[in-house]
Amino acid sequence: MDAEITAQRVFHRFVPPALALAAVSLVGTVGYKIIGGPQASWLDCLYMTFITVATIGYGEIIDLSHSPGGRVFTMVIGLVGIGVATYMISTLTAFILEGDMNQAIRRRRMQKQIQALRKHYIICGIGRVGTNVAHELDVTGRPYVVIESGKEAMELYLERHPDTLCTHADSSEDNALIEAGIEHAAGVFAVTGDDSKNLVITLSAKLLNPEARVVARCHEVNYIDKIRKVGADAIVSPDFTGGMRIVSSMVRPQVVSFLDEMLRADNALRVEEVHIPEGFGANTIGGLKLNRRAFVLLAVRAQDQWEFNPADDYFIGPGNTLVVMTTPEGRKSLERSLGAKAT
Repeated sequence: MDAEITAQRVFHRFVPPALALAAVSLVGTVGYKIIGGPQASWLDCLYMTFITVATIGYGEIIDLSHSPGGRVFTMVIGLVGIGVATYMISTLTAFILEGDMNQAIRRRRMQKQIQALRKHYIICGIGRVGTNVAHELDVTGRPYVVIESGKEAMELYLERHPDTLCTHADSSEDNALIEAGIEHAAGVFAVTGDDSKNLVITLSAKLLNPEARVVARCHEVNYIDKIRKVGADAIVSPDFTGGMRIVSSMVRPQVVSFLDEMLRADNALRVEEVHIPEGFGANTIGGLKLNRRAFVLLAVRAQDQWEFNPADDYFIGPGNTLVVMTTPEGRKSLERSLGAKAT
């Protein structure tokens, strides 16, 4: 869409003056051929037109000393040709400057949007894994910022998602994370294809914002302990996850089918978690009078204990985490009811 709009802008701006310049060249060439007579070649006539319009001033290729009409014709061709050429050059200059200015304005506007974000997520690397992470955040209504050092990967993603907040930088650099709003971020996804870079991203993110949750991608087994030691809250190995998925597809196919359908469904049904905030008055689940049609309560995490399928008389309090099956709207409604922070 953007490429189509750009092509239309180029057409409307440059085709008319280009046609006008071509018309001046044609008229000038034919006119000089008539003035110069048989001894003037077509190339000489075209060259005469060119040096007139270009104001090069090499001298008259076609002798006009005995042709006052020819000199008047030259003045007309020069005046019109120079005007059209000047217009083309000024249009080209304005087009280039406008593009740079638009890009700068868009960059400034995007940076203001990023600075205004709170409890957002930062995706470091927008390859195959990063793209799937971004899709899930989109579907569940969570804001995020993308950091990508590869220009081609960034442009490819922006072609499909032009409104994405992003920065073209090396995500292992502190400045890139700061520009992406790490100070106010809820979490960071270190999902580049380089384990060593994911380790550095994890370390930098934790130093800049110790409260941010960091999930790192790791292929090599010998990097897992290193990434965990520098502060990663969770480490995901595609090889391990893939193996578990293969086994699950064999021994519990209906469960896998259900989870796959849940992730693909347009209603964005997900298993979510809602944290009970400090200052929440302890109460039973039944006593809260929540809209139970908006979610299914699967479990409650209280300190290190799990309570699965809790009854209505089960007490919940600050620091507990509810695990529920719901839509993004249902999650937000539950968070509002409990006074919890959005996740």
